[in-house]
Amino acid sequence: MLELLEALCESLRGGRPLVYCRLVETRGSTPQKAGAAMLVYEDASQVGTLGGGCVEAEVKRRALASLRRKLPEVARFDLDHDYGWDDGLICGGRMQVVIDPLVPEEAGEASLPDYFRQLHALMTQGQGGCEAIAFGVEAAASDGAAQPVAYLYDHEGSLLATHGPARDDFVPRLTALHERRRPYVEEDVSYLPIYPRYRLLIVGAGHVGKQVAELAVDLDFDVSVVDDRETLASAERFPGGIERLVGPVGELLPEFHVTPQTYCLIVTRGHSHDQEALYHLVDRGAAYVGMIGSRRKIRLIFDALAAEGIAVEKLAAVHAPVGIDIGSQTVPEIAVSIAAELIAHRNCAGDVPGRPTAVEPSAARATS
Repeated sequence: MLELLEALCESLRGGRPLVYCRLVETRGSTPQKAGAAMLVYEDASQVGTLGGGCVEAEVKRRALASLRRKLPEVARFDLDHDYGWDDGLICGGRMQVVIDPLVPEEAGEASLPDYFRQLHALMTQGQGGCEAIAFGVEAAASDGAAQPVAYLYDHEGSLLATHGPARDDFVPRLTALHERRRPYVEEDVSYLPIYPRYRLLIVGAGHVGKQVAELAVDLDFDVSVVDDRETLASAERFPGGIERLVGPVGELLPEFHVTPQTYCLIVTRGHSHDQEALYHLVDRGAAYVGMIGSRRKIRLIFDALAAEGIAVEKLAAVHAPVGIDIGSQTVPEIAVSIAAELIAHRNCAGDVPGRPTAVEPSAARATS
């Protein structure tokens, strides 16, 4: 979504007209779900997709017509014999799409509506927020057609900007972002949550750390990797936007900015390195701390840290052994099991179905 929004902003700054097509409601089986978006340009080229097939072709046709009229519309598609998927199957669902022509009067920063400027800033800052898109008949054009209106809220529920003929008495029905609720519709208003960005700190640049990092980038984590071996924590092994921090764990981790949006994964090359990393991360307020290893090794580390004064309840909250139990044996399988646990913890409010029984420190077992 961020890449599509950046294309939209760049086009408008360049004075290039386009149509912003947003899928705001779906019912039943559909090729895409609410939140999917597509840009359509005057030459019929596009960025993004609404699922392909006849529906997408019809949306493009209507988008080009709306661009000529410079009027937005809300288009409803019932996926029957007329609108199938690319392979000809009939979905049986329903889609409603907001088709919004954007025609800049000139090139330059002033041609970018404040709504999209604020939306881009909200996404890049990573704190999250929500779009509320009213697509019903309450705000109607003079011809009675539905006139879509978008309201943008920050992570605290404060209104940042509007796009369209906004109503002063509009009261949103926002839900807490930490619930990770998927897009929902209430009274012809589509709520599209913008989830906070989470940083995944991986301590250990070995085989498992590398494979988890690659998966996590595609799973919308901002990834940082820490290791004292420059040959492993190299740009060749961790390309792109992965942050690499090379140096002693005991020096780098105390300086790392850990927040409630930070996930910490400890996958170093040995017992002592794991213990040192956990010592520096277990009580920093992270959203999640996980550590790889056998149950015996984990128990030894827990007992050693408890003896150093680390609170037993903090150790008991560590996800160790890390990874959902899928019978993984190889490094790729282990990485998948860990990535699945990270997704579940993030998307299910901390609940991780299918993970093995956690290891308890000896002190906790003695008092239970």
